[in-house]
Amino acid sequence: MSDQYPPYGQQPDPNVTPWSGPPAPQQGGYPPYGQPPPMPQYGAPVPPAKKSNKGLIIGLAVGAVVLLLAMCGGGIGLLVALGNDDDEPTTVTSTEPTPGTTASPTSGQSGPPSDNNSMTARFSSDLSNVCEGSRILNAAPYSGPAGAKAYTFSNSPDRPTFWSSKYIASSKPYSAKTTEYQTVSVVGCLEFVEGSQGEPTKCLYKDKDGKQVSVDYISSRYTLTFYAAKTGEKIGDGGTVAAPANRCPSVISYNSTTRKAYASPDSGTIETALDKFLS
Repeated sequence: MSDQYPPYGQQPDPNVTPWSGPPAPQQGGYPPYGQPPPMPQYGAPVPPAKKSNKGLIIGLAVGAVVLLLAMCGGGIGLLVALGNDDDEPTTVTSTEPTPGTTASPTSGQSGPPSDNNSMTARFSSDLSNVCEGSRILNAAPYSGPAGAKAYTFSNSPDRPTFWSSKYIASSKPYSAKTTEYQTVSVVGCLEFVEGSQGEPTKCLYKDKDGKQVSVDYISSRYTLTFYAAKTGEKIGDGGTVAAPANRCPSVISYNSTTRKAYASPDSGTIETALDKFLS
């Protein structure tokens, strides 16, 4: 081993010992002084997610619909219905007749009604539309009085276009349950005879507050006409049926404004007419 010295005039390297060679290159550690450290690489940069315009588009569409409805006027409304589909819907009617509304005459029909008025019944009450000139597509065809099933409906002076079902005894061979409306082939329409009102009977009742109320109970007459439910064609006349008001009923429905109530057609007379026509 020999001693090594730097050339004359040159300062010795502090990192070199006399018995060692030149300094080994540094592995890892810190970079040389004055040089910034390299930035770590974690993979390619992820572009920012694009914002969805779906909510904006839906909002603009809804706003356009609302604006359109507002421009069309205040006569547009929404009707929502909640109930059980197994039950017949409850019909709500006004205590006052609609201004300008008149009863559709059933006795003046000539020939079958227009196909535009055809409908498929979903409830027994739908067959009352026969009294307004409709035909029921899923009703039983009428092939004669023998074995025919029948429903009857009537209107009233204060509700000329509303037809309510009239009672028929279940013991009658032509009687049909409300669930058997598709077996019905005959509809009897009891139409109020204009000007047939009699002198009212004064009936006294108590309202829910216990206050005594006087109601005018009025008699009248009706004409009974028979129609084939499936075709809407007139098939017979049942004559005139009275609606007597000589005795005040235990329960009454009356107009709270006029305090008038109209008697219903006599159920016994209706069944007599049905017995004769469907015998």
